[in-house]
Amino acid sequence: MFDQKAELSIVQSTIEALKANGIEAVLVSRSEVKEKVLSFIPENSEVMTMTSVTLDELGISDAINNSDKYIGLKPKLYGMNKETQAKDMKIVGAVHEFALGSVHAVTEDGQVVIASLTGSQIPAYAYTADNVIWVIGTQKIVKDLTQAMERINTHTLPLESQRAREAYGVPGSFVAKTLIFSKEIIPNRVKIVFVDDVIGY
Repeated sequence: MFDQKAELSIVQSTIEALKANGIEAVLVSRSEVKEKVLSFIPENSEVMTMTSVTLDELGISDAINNSDKYIGLKPKLYGMNKETQAKDMKIVGAVHEFALGSVHAVTEDGQVVIASLTGSQIPAYAYTADNVIWVIGTQKIVKDLTQAMERINTHTLPLESQRAREAYGVPGSFVAKTLIFSKEIIPNRVKIVFVDDVIGY
């Protein structure tokens, strides 16, 4: 149910609803998405790539963090000392020119839902990043907030738990914090690049 591309008419009406809520959105093919995302980011910008299967699968994380065109903040963050630089790490993780990631559901009336264990990506998305770009497979479009939470708990969470077990050796993951992004009041701050494919989860 939650791993099928949305019909084109639904994607188009969702894009219109997002625009009415202050969120710019476009639909591109899988082959076009990396170029489209990077076109929004000027060279030498500071960019935080949030943990995202979508970004990794599309090669976008690598294009940011292993390039001399951008100031990738993820490598800087990973190089800091948790014992002595904990406060500075929070600042690096939250305050930057561009926050780049994905989300877990988008409702047809233009609301975006992000679930998190630690909440580390939420400050940047909600307020502290100057620009936010979300890359989203159209299978994440759902009818409403009720279906969004169903998608997160029955589809996304089991897959994320599996990833966490393999990546970190932990028992699994859980939804500790949820951001419902209903409207953006700053023009052009938030952009969504929908991928006309099933990408991420």
